[in-house]
Amino acid sequence: MEEYKKEEKIIERNEFQKESDLIKMIIQTKDELKNANKNYEFADSDLIDYYIYQVKANQAKLDYLIKIAKSKGINVDFIKDLEFRNLEEAG
Repeated sequence: MEEYKKEEKIIERNEFQKESDLIKMIIQTKDELKNANKNYEFADSDLIDYYIYQVKANQAKLDYLIKIAKSKGINVDFIKDLEFRNLEEAG
């Protein structure tokens, strides 16, 4: 019988890459929260509880990610500026 062996990472990510991923996750989670709120507003009665769960889950995730970003010294206002610039470029 073979034992489970944890896979090792081939390339270790540097701190800049980790922070970049964190910022991307924050932006993505904000988008998911916004979509969940919109879906909740227009939900049928059968799906209201589902969208409430999504809103709460995304808000908890966003709070956690922002807490991590602040602990790493990442300026959260910078993330808002980055989101705004991304919206301008897309529009």
